[in-house]
Amino acid sequence: MEIKLYVGNLSYDATEEELRELFSQAGAVRSVSLITDRDTGRPRGFAFVEMESSAEAEKAVSMLNGYLLRDRQLRVSEARPREERGGGERGGGERRGGGFRGGRGGGRRGRY
Repeated sequence: MEIKLYVGNLSYDATEEELRELFSQAGAVRSVSLITDRDTGRPRGFAFVEMESSAEAEKAVSMLNGYLLRDRQLRVSEARPREERGGGERGGGERRGGGFRGGRGGGRRGRY
């Protein structure tokens, strides 16, 4: 059973190939996903690495958590399950104020 690992605090210059090579020292790597911003395409500073077995994943965490890569200490841990995201509304459907002073009204101008 493959295990997905979270790899944080990555340099924006890190590559998927570099991560694959590094994690292969701990065992068989099934996949590497370097996460990028969907609007700009730039790296977001974290990735997910899937290892073939839980033993290899544990070895990767113990070997590479705190490992210095491109002058950054990696944070490696087992990835948490992805939470379901709700559709379009935020905070239970409440509208948020906007505009002048957060939309609180009170058209008083001048000295405060």
